[in-house]
Amino acid sequence: MLTILTPTYNRRHTLPHLYDSLYKQGRQDFEWLIVDDGSVDDTMSWVQGCQAQAEFPIRIERQENGGKHAAINAGVRAARGDWIFIVDSDDCLTPDAVECVADAVAEAVQAPESVVGVCFRKADMQGRLLGLPREREPSPWVATPSQAGRRVQGDLAYVFRRDVMADLPFPIIPGECFVPELYIWNQIGDRGPIWFYLDRAIYLCEYLDDGYTRNFRAHLRRNPGGFLLFYAAQIGREPHWKDRVKAAIRSLQCLVYCAMNAADRSRPTV
Repeated sequence: MLTILTPTYNRRHTLPHLYDSLYKQGRQDFEWLIVDDGSVDDTMSWVQGCQAQAEFPIRIERQENGGKHAAINAGVRAARGDWIFIVDSDDCLTPDAVECVADAVAEAVQAPESVVGVCFRKADMQGRLLGLPREREPSPWVATPSQAGRRVQGDLAYVFRRDVMADLPFPIIPGECFVPELYIWNQIGDRGPIWFYLDRAIYLCEYLDDGYTRNFRAHLRRNPGGFLLFYAAQIGREPHWKDRVKAAIRSLQCLVYCAMNAADRSRPTV
């Protein structure tokens, strides 16, 4: 079984669009696992209504608000599928997404090497690819997440083996609620090959005003410890010296923010 894992926080107004896209899948052999990260809207009651009518299993796990990375950790622990496809609560899938993933996984498990993930493209709600178009890479193309990110310059839709994700949980940093996903995705790529299908978009998304992409600087300021883990690791992963320098500068910026946040916490309140 494939687990479609959706971390969510106060997204009752966007979840129906995702649910509709799952309902329209050509294959229904998956479970939808929702991890409610402490929502205060009516997410729970809405999901319970969907459970009564859906043709595929829907489960919901609830936790205190800890951030998307903590919700992913909880979802991996609760997942029943052998492969996990993370789909955000404000996005949706093309009608053939599950079929594409199932076909890729079926091929991957027959490979002589231990494939740890398969990956597809993301597109906007009008179907336009995010990032650069595919050029000469074969399909599937074997690469690391960092290599694929540099090639595509846009977000990608990863599907990983649950057992590998379980071995590599996101670190939880006290007082912070975010760790860049690429920090863990790269570690997963260290465990084995990831197959990239750069000619297929199966994931449709848009960037909301309160989303991560449009609020990068604020996220960096609030979560410097998580970003420091990522940028410090990237210094050794980047192949070009300019990118290594950029990662080092970001790491120093994170250290400054860590010190500022520590000073703020230690300042006595009036």
